[in-house]
Amino acid sequence: MGKTLTHKFTNQQNRLAGLAKAIGHPARIAILEFLASRDTCYCGDIVEELPLSQSTISQHLKELKKAGLVHGTTTGVKTCYCIDVKVWEETKILIQTFFGNIQQRCC
Repeated sequence: MGKTLTHKFTNQQNRLAGLAKAIGHPARIAILEFLASRDTCYCGDIVEELPLSQSTISQHLKELKKAGLVHGTTTGVKTCYCIDVKVWEETKILIQTFFGNIQQRCC
């Protein structure tokens, strides 16, 4: 959706859409699952675990960082990534609220 139309939706709708977009790729789900199983890890650790190139994983990490789901600390040429627990909890609440508010009224 173009940025010019996002103002027509609530902050909660925009936030949930952004988070959904960030997790809307199976590679990003795999990265999040991998990070959730560890306290921290380097991009190279993810490359060894997943069947993707380093540049592809870096692009997916960039999108996850943009949404705030992960954050990284750079030391020299290496970046250590971990899940942002605060945003993770926010995401769970937004998704639970979204699904909890849907009522079946179709056919």
